[in-house]
Amino acid sequence: MKKKLLTAFGALVLACSLPLHGTAAGKQQFSDVPMTKHFAEAVNELAERNIIGGYPDGIFKPGNPITRGQAAAIIVKLLQLDTEKVKDPGFKDVTPANGYYKAIAALAEKEIIGGYADGRYGPNEPIKRGQMASILVKAFDLPRYDIPEHENPFKDVKQFVSHSPNILVIHRLGITNGTSPTTFSPNASITRGQAAKLLKATEEAKPQMKTLQASDYGWKKIEWFKDDEKNPGVFKAALVTGRDTPAGYTGDRLQLVPLKEGTGTLSFGEGSVYFPDEVKHKKVYVHVKETDGEWELTLEETDELLPTAAALEMTLEQTKQVEQISLSTMEGEELTDSAAFKHCKKGMMDNICIDIDKPGQYIATVRYKGGEEIRYGIEAKQKTAHFYYEIQTLQERTTHSVDLSNDDYYSVKPGHKIGTFDIPKGSEQIAVVTREKGTNTFYAEAKKAGTFEVIFPDDRVLVYRDSAVYFEGVRIEVLQLGTILHVRIFPYLHDYWM
Repeated sequence: MKKKLLTAFGALVLACSLPLHGTAAGKQQFSDVPMTKHFAEAVNELAERNIIGGYPDGIFKPGNPITRGQAAAIIVKLLQLDTEKVKDPGFKDVTPANGYYKAIAALAEKEIIGGYADGRYGPNEPIKRGQMASILVKAFDLPRYDIPEHENPFKDVKQFVSHSPNILVIHRLGITNGTSPTTFSPNASITRGQAAKLLKATEEAKPQMKTLQASDYGWKKIEWFKDDEKNPGVFKAALVTGRDTPAGYTGDRLQLVPLKEGTGTLSFGEGSVYFPDEVKHKKVYVHVKETDGEWELTLEETDELLPTAAALEMTLEQTKQVEQISLSTMEGEELTDSAAFKHCKKGMMDNICIDIDKPGQYIATVRYKGGEEIRYGIEAKQKTAHFYYEIQTLQERTTHSVDLSNDDYYSVKPGHKIGTFDIPKGSEQIAVVTREKGTNTFYAEAKKAGTFEVIFPDDRVLVYRDSAVYFEGVRIEVLQLGTILHVRIFPYLHDYWM
């Protein structure tokens, strides 16, 4: 197995995870910001660091709305961005004569802020809560991992709309709550006091993380990733997509956020997520270790494929009766007469699982208490862009029947006997269909993979359950995996009406 140590990262010390200077705890800076206010500590600390300032009369006016221009000036100071060599941001309402011009230009160049569709920036407009969320996420490069809709408590924050993803990011990190348990009020203005508290909270809440650039691998883009194949929860990955600009594409990157000690897996690549094996990709083990309160994260490149569970579908009662499982190749060569197995779930189904550690086709023979045996076909396909094989299983069933007088879902009217039926020519190569004399029971014996219908030409039988339907006939489906066949015969329905 090929293993290559990519990069060993020391403690991931983040520039913005701690205050840039010492804390001025307990020192009141403004007469109108008493220490009893919830934002007082943040205001005092940022003022001590010369990040924010008051008015000429020595007060801070914490209840006043903060404007978009003021927010830009504060964030530029927090990030210590160069404002001397800036490019014109191109906003028609922000000229070099504007006091916030340099700050706005610096943030626009870093793609931290943007303007409105009409070409304005609105430097004197109050900044809104939703806008501030997006600025904080971009300015502090907070992790953009997807947040499931069920984890969104805010009725006024719709997924994938405007600033919504960024609102959910800062909420998940504990930077801010909503204006109520169920509302965030994204269009409400922010006061100067609230802004100070938000900025300080963001500094302290930004998690340690490592960023992988598409350019690190000679790629233009990173278009897909998978971070949960083994030990999900050790770390979380988030994809930040670039933008097309006049200077070219800005490039994609993956943010890796350590969550707990352990080893997880990450695969990612450039190209279609639907055909990952056909494009450039990387697979790495992600080792996470905590030392003295800081994370050490190591990436280890690999081409390994891990043993993969093959789920053998059966009833819950059957899972309790499994005694032994033997495994052979599809050609009949026995690999083991006692394969290790375990109870597992696939979706809502209870199954028995065995591990497959090589690609190929296999036959698993399950022996139950009492002596009954059922065979399963197993196919393991190698997916080089992932850590596990693609597994397909098929329970062997060479014969099947359906009683149209007593089907689980639809039945013919009591006492009715179906007349003639037409079996398509050549269908016997797929399955042989017979009917039990004097009944509405049809049998199918599998021969090879395929599908066909047996039609009742003169006898569309009206039946009732929750709705009314016509039987057109019966359909036969034969699935095949190697030498294993599985046949199913069931009613072929024509029209539904109420």
